[in-house]
Amino acid sequence: MHTLIFATNNQHKVLEIQSLVGNDFKIISLKEAHIDIDIPEPHDSLQENAAEKANTIFQLTQQNCFSEDTGLEIEALHGAPGVKSARFAGDGCDFQANIDKVLLNLGNSENRTAQFRTVICLIWRNAMETKQYFFEGICKGHITLEMHGVQGFGYDPIFIPDGSTKSFAQMTIEEKNKISHRQKAVTQLFEFLRSQ
Repeated sequence: MHTLIFATNNQHKVLEIQSLVGNDFKIISLKEAHIDIDIPEPHDSLQENAAEKANTIFQLTQQNCFSEDTGLEIEALHGAPGVKSARFAGDGCDFQANIDKVLLNLGNSENRTAQFRTVICLIWRNAMETKQYFFEGICKGHITLEMHGVQGFGYDPIFIPDGSTKSFAQMTIEEKNKISHRQKAVTQLFEFLRSQ
């Protein structure tokens, strides 16, 4: 079994990805890898932030690792909160504050079209070389007028994916994993890894 360091301390994300990949790979968080650093996300794109995190961990460990950055992109807000999704309401604010700000900014707007986008950066070393790879997953949907459900994390209570009547926060992890942005990116990642 291959072990991969996932450059995150978000245990929700670790569990979500581990449930997607099954027993072929063991996914460990920064904490489990005994890495206690806060990696900045200073860039204006999900791809650059994902690369920053993965490269930082690879420099520290010289081990195969990956990171991801995910943004909620809302059409009526010109793509916001986007790369600033985790700190939309300001540094140190929780996701309830972020959700409140999204709903306030959207108001009664009829255009509630949105998408979640995940970009994964993998640093993979084989006998020949070390290379960086990117994988992307998108889930389209819309923003609700109010919160629904208590599962998941982040903006899940206000996002209903296309083709569903449930928000992500009303779904089981298995239901969410069938259609989520992260699942789409992770599927590409592990198809690549299995081909190595």
